[in-house]
Amino acid sequence: MTEALTDHPTAADPEVRTLLAVLGAQRRHVLGALEGLPAEALHRPVLPSGWSCAGLVRHLALDVERFWFQAVLAGDRTVIDLLDEEEDAWRVAPGADPGEILARYRQEAARADALAAAAGPDTPLAWWPHELFGPPHLHDLRGLLLHVITETACHAGHLDAARELLDGRQWLVLD
Repeated sequence: MTEALTDHPTAADPEVRTLLAVLGAQRRHVLGALEGLPAEALHRPVLPSGWSCAGLVRHLALDVERFWFQAVLAGDRTVIDLLDEEEDAWRVAPGADPGEILARYRQEAARADALAAAAGPDTPLAWWPHELFGPPHLHDLRGLLLHVITETACHAGHLDAARELLDGRQWLVLD
């Protein structure tokens, strides 16, 4: 499940390369926590709010990887326009293929890595979502990468708890 995520991003800048490696480890944690979980369980709501593991991964693909890198870092207006058109990323249609959701996450992560690898840590952000977050609290690629690392790690922890609730499996626990 983790095969498409790079261990050693090819960023010229050593700081960006290090931050991408840390982010890559968190992405692998997300995918590893779900390894072997059947499609039915990936769709099953885990908390009273109704989110599922598939929904959380879709959120990571669209609202984290795509949004922060393509829209905020690169200023891609097509991504920004999609924000208003798409449904809640946390909600997954009952018949949606979890394999496609996981593949989309890998694809968006690869796009994000390519954008970040082409920039330096002090590269300013091209766009800021004032209507969502108010005045900017992130200003450059360094801050964006630290934000995405934190968010991905937080959600990896959510998936650890969800997985244990679903089938008792614990991530990286040695018997």
